[in-house]
Amino acid sequence: MILLGVKVNNLDKQELLSKVEQFLSEPKFHQIATINPEFILEAQKNEKFRNILNNCDLDIADGIGIKFAFWRYGKHLKCRMTGIDLMHRILKIASDRGLGIFLAANKDGLSTWEETRKAILKKYPKLKITGDNFDCHPRESGDPVLGFEASVLDSRLRGNDQLMLFCNFGAPYQELFINSVKCDNIRLAIGVGGSFDFLTGKTKRAPVLVCRLGLEWFWRLLQKPDPLVPRRWKRIWNAVIIFPIKIILNR
Repeated sequence: MILLGVKVNNLDKQELLSKVEQFLSEPKFHQIATINPEFILEAQKNEKFRNILNNCDLDIADGIGIKFAFWRYGKHLKCRMTGIDLMHRILKIASDRGLGIFLAANKDGLSTWEETRKAILKKYPKLKITGDNFDCHPRESGDPVLGFEASVLDSRLRGNDQLMLFCNFGAPYQELFINSVKCDNIRLAIGVGGSFDFLTGKTKRAPVLVCRLGLEWFWRLLQKPDPLVPRRWKRIWNAVIIFPIKIILNR
């Protein structure tokens, strides 16, 4: 399915997990993106980001707005999976297979890679986890500034077998970052937004009923510190008002 020029794969939960298993069995780089309304709106003005999304090996629907958009075109979305739910499932697979994990964390975020590693190991103690905290403020071009040569990170990534890369910079920076550090040793790379903060407990997940009603955005607004509220309101406005209008008007 193409929504405003952005690809969204319509697979059920078992098909999605089968794809993940398939990617881990193939000796090459694979990128997964979790698509929500904000991604699609950003892709309207950011051609590089849009091209990356459309060239990902798997684009998973995340966000109740995507489900509504499918209805608009007479389609049924088989599965909506959040970044944190997908991350948990991938971590379970990695633990069972004994695969290495690399955590790329925003150094200005709530959770460092070390804190995230500690939280993950409580549930998956057999995992081999490395990582780093990155200064990833954006350039004028829109690409993240990382403060080091990509070859330095590339050499670190090659140190782990069948490594998975999780990045929490937020869109579009996490997708741009992942695309810039492609490495054949990485079997699977995915941007997971605020998932590190859910794992460390610094952000609480919405109750199940709230998630089913598609009101995670309201729950997250209540959880964010005051300085972030204006930016969060802008994101909510885009996802809840602007995106539906664009979908309704699009033919």
